[in-house]
Amino acid sequence: MKLFITGGAGFIGSNFIKHILQKYPEYQVTNFDKLTYAGNLDNLADLENNTRYKFIKGDVADEKQVNEVLSQGFDAVVNFAAETHVDRSIHAGARDFVLTNTLGVQTILDAVRKYEIKKMVQISTDEVYGSLELEAKDQFTESTPFQPNVPYAAAKAGGDLMCRAAFNTYKVPVVVSHCSNNYGPYQFPEKLIPFFIFKASKDESVPLYGDGKNVRDWLYVLDHCEAIDLMLHKGVAGEVYNIGGNNEKSNLEIAKIILQELGKPESLITFVADRPGHDRRYAIDASKISRELGWKPKYNFESAIHETIEWYMKNQDWVKRIEERKAQFNPHLS
Repeated sequence: MKLFITGGAGFIGSNFIKHILQKYPEYQVTNFDKLTYAGNLDNLADLENNTRYKFIKGDVADEKQVNEVLSQGFDAVVNFAAETHVDRSIHAGARDFVLTNTLGVQTILDAVRKYEIKKMVQISTDEVYGSLELEAKDQFTESTPFQPNVPYAAAKAGGDLMCRAAFNTYKVPVVVSHCSNNYGPYQFPEKLIPFFIFKASKDESVPLYGDGKNVRDWLYVLDHCEAIDLMLHKGVAGEVYNIGGNNEKSNLEIAKIILQELGKPESLITFVADRPGHDRRYAIDASKISRELGWKPKYNFESAIHETIEWYMKNQDWVKRIEERKAQFNPHLS
């Protein structure tokens, strides 16, 4: 199988490429990535001499580029390409998010249709569903209406809706995932878990928005890769699959776990003004993908978060290089 993977230099994409090349010795992967500040080829440095792997620098919103590559013949597309930093979508503006997360998806859909590619997997987020009540027991299902509350989520919802329209109008063979918060190796340091790890490791304050009680469902990235693998090979065109780790924890709980693992005092926790549109709780019902495709998470949260923290502490050179890259592309984010 020849796979066209967009955004493969990012966190989830790079983990997925390694998963595919290891599991399927006959597969070939082309990684198409714009290499914005969060795209990091260091994540895939061990694949530089792999003859089944190829990297092309490109933008999913560039129609000419996408068509030039996909015209070469591919069996499937997995789209990880996205602007993902919620705070940046709020404070730096939403335009880049709409270009990549909505227009970029439409550009790929058009090419998939044009070149009769057999399958497209669109990687999306549970944030498109909006927010749940903190004390409630309900969860997001695949039929939960979209109610995005921040520009990032709205742009992702736009891409997902274009996938729905492409299938229903043209029968483009696309499946869509909505995953909960991922964690694991190679995650960009702006994200909550690595951000807290680096702050705490340097004895700096660990800032929590609001009261710190906002709840997220945490999914280990390798479990997510297995789910995407199943969607690629067995997912039904036109269907949506929710992927969750069944690990609901507040941001305050996550901070305390990290501090305990690192042997740091809870006095490092500081509460800061809440961000606009901050969703209170996410919770995923992943029963559909379990029932229909046979997926279940394999990794225990306690052991996986321990391994994650250990990975970041052992890979300080990787952290330093990615921080330098971030400063080069966006000095105001440093």
